[in-house]
Amino acid sequence: MPADDAANLPQRRLAGRAARSNRPGRFERHGRDRVEDGWIGDLEALPPLRTEVAVEHPKSVLSRNSSPDIGFDRSVNPYRGCEHGCIYCFARPTHAFLGLSPGLDFESRLIAKPAAPEILRRQISRPRYRPAPIAFGTNTDPYQPIERERRITRGCLEVLSAFRHPVTVTTKGTLVERDADLLGEMGQAGLARVALSITTLDPTLARSMEPRVPSPAHRLRTIEALVRAGCPVSVSVSPIVPGLTDHEIEAILAAARDAGASHASMILLRLPLEVSELFREWLAEARPDRAARVMARVRETHGGEDYRSDWGTRMTGQGTYAALLQQRFRLAARRLGLEGPAPDLRTDLFHVPPQPGDQLNLF
Repeated sequence: MPADDAANLPQRRLAGRAARSNRPGRFERHGRDRVEDGWIGDLEALPPLRTEVAVEHPKSVLSRNSSPDIGFDRSVNPYRGCEHGCIYCFARPTHAFLGLSPGLDFESRLIAKPAAPEILRRQISRPRYRPAPIAFGTNTDPYQPIERERRITRGCLEVLSAFRHPVTVTTKGTLVERDADLLGEMGQAGLARVALSITTLDPTLARSMEPRVPSPAHRLRTIEALVRAGCPVSVSVSPIVPGLTDHEIEAILAAARDAGASHASMILLRLPLEVSELFREWLAEARPDRAARVMARVRETHGGEDYRSDWGTRMTGQGTYAALLQQRFRLAARRLGLEGPAPDLRTDLFHVPPQPGDQLNLF
């Protein structure tokens, strides 16, 4: 069944999916809708929507950015799309560049980059390369379910470990525990840190908003496991959904501190481009009693719009309500010992390990 036809599937067929539709991206000239005309037959006989994975062979895996409100200048994304399927994911619009829908396509039609570790090795081996922390998890999650079999993120970490190259990881995936051996050793050497993202402690709400993400309790246990292995861990309270999860700021910070987190950050809900409509569709069905209130609060923090992309305020919001959320976060983080930025990672340990056939140094 083509993914384009999933827009009007019975909801039972979309179990484990957050998006309620599969409208084409903003660059497409035409769309498709499923219409019952009597010829299709029994809708219940249709197969469920399954995840498909394609393969990409890029020339480069290091993405550069110069955004003034982002704390890194380079990143690696082993996957396009994300099976976690978080309805609020700001990365959904990137699927439109592939001719795919930011809706159901984003969470069911994924693209993997199996050669990423080798490409990364070549790029950071170049004589003119200068090390700085490489961020994983800046667009889609490096520990989404397909990483269990594909092991692309693991391969990239093995390269960075061999090169003694600093790395940061942001994830909702508890699969990161699998790589505690690498991240723990690198963390103890000042080369790695991990941020676990927790949006809510309510497992029912989490299952609805983040259908294929491990439970909040499991993520807290993952913080404990990584800290035991020696890797510094912070908690990212993000996104904070005004009128829905904002009351949990203090509770999330306290739970993360108790699990061993040493620092914290927050990001306000962002609804760029197609994400706005997708989120409103989900909200109307999953939380109809709060939909109007939530969207009123969201618009209050973005100058009356669903989203504004202005640097400096796009992730914090603006106005009295946004300032109140920031103040609550700062006070709670200070009280719990989570305030302040994490220490800088080391770059002085970086070296290019010898490869087969290299001329050895005689001195």
